[in-house]
Amino acid sequence: MPAKNMDDLVSLCKRRGFIYQSSEIYGGLQGIYDFGPLGVELKNNLKNSWWESMVYENDNIEGLDASILTNPQVLKYSGHEDTFTDPMVDCKSCNLRFRVDQVPKECKKEDLTEPRQFNLMFKTNVGPVDDGNNFAYLRPETAQQIFTNFKNVIDSSSRALPFGIAQIGKAFRNEITPRNFIFRVREFEQMELEYFVVPGKDEEAHDLWVQKRLEWWDKQGVPTENIEIYNVPKEELAHYSKKTIDLMYKFPHGLEELEGIANRTDFDLGSHSKQQDEININSSVKANKHSNSKMAVQNESGGWFVPYVIEPSAGVERGFLAILNEAYSIEKLDDGKDRLVLNLKPHLAPVKAAVIPLKKNNKKLVDLAKDIKNDLQKLRLGRIIFENTGNIGKSYRKHDEIGTPICITVDFDSLDNKTVTLRNRDTMKQERIHKDQLLEYLKNLVNK
Repeated sequence: MPAKNMDDLVSLCKRRGFIYQSSEIYGGLQGIYDFGPLGVELKNNLKNSWWESMVYENDNIEGLDASILTNPQVLKYSGHEDTFTDPMVDCKSCNLRFRVDQVPKECKKEDLTEPRQFNLMFKTNVGPVDDGNNFAYLRPETAQQIFTNFKNVIDSSSRALPFGIAQIGKAFRNEITPRNFIFRVREFEQMELEYFVVPGKDEEAHDLWVQKRLEWWDKQGVPTENIEIYNVPKEELAHYSKKTIDLMYKFPHGLEELEGIANRTDFDLGSHSKQQDEININSSVKANKHSNSKMAVQNESGGWFVPYVIEPSAGVERGFLAILNEAYSIEKLDDGKDRLVLNLKPHLAPVKAAVIPLKKNNKKLVDLAKDIKNDLQKLRLGRIIFENTGNIGKSYRKHDEIGTPICITVDFDSLDNKTVTLRNRDTMKQERIHKDQLLEYLKNLVNK
């Protein structure tokens, strides 16, 4: 059963070292969070799972890691300088600013100023002279550098349509009212794929990627039955979109977008291309006098056309929050006590296994436990912890709360017959297994 409210998740994240408020010792910074020892492991595991499913499991997808600082021309022609805005109002009674659709009930209509547009992009000075002319933007999305590198990737990889470019990276949005923990923040990470197809085959590709993304989320522990498919109405579509499907998930604060899969047509490549009148652009784009690259491909007869783009785009933090929410469970034990457990998928678990000697001051037990830990760590499946607390029960409860799939207890029988006790997180069942079988057992558990 998911968490009852956001406070439950926030408490767990702080107590167990998943997420901290950034700059907390100085009062924090609104909409900015730091990922702690366990949070960074879960976050990296989520990103690795996405990367493997995109780049390694598809023979026609390449990876990219582009810069965060962005040439203003990129965001001029993408439309961000003109359209990447939110309507904002001031409340005269509380002296706070809000996005128009997020004004609290206690602010009366007569106390609000007229809405005005607020650009969400962060701007920073570039170079030693701060004269207002030498600046760059912190990218508001990872997508644009994929489009500007389209020709570079084609030329260096000899790709033909259909093919994709995948990227995971930081993006920045100066949100008027960051809210709901890590759901809406000012600094975040995106996992984005731009999948380029021949016009006319875009609708089929769009349907395919919607299904593929549902299947991937299910494998991460967010069941398809807990996701609502929202076909964005025409009047709500982004200016570049022919069709967008939002995967909506019921977060602790309500039903919100987990991922969007958009058919961006040829707008982006067409916007960033030179010689636009020669390449048969279907979208309405701003005349580009600065690009030095033709963002188009040739058909069999030698004519130029601009590929359409299908974009599955997900926020890492939103995925993190959904996975944590789904995994969060409180069980009633036979003795009447509650057990908090994170039923994370093993491949996502921050700690894959904990090795615990029965007595922390027994050298033989400790040495054997360390040897087992080191052997398991060599598998490079993720983090293996040597837990030398001397209290098996407390160690089990701790690892239940952080989602560790198995605990391995080394006791005095282990010294005699080389067997250890395996304790399963989900069932709490225990079994004896020879230590030489542990490597294969863990590999099967994490990779299943």
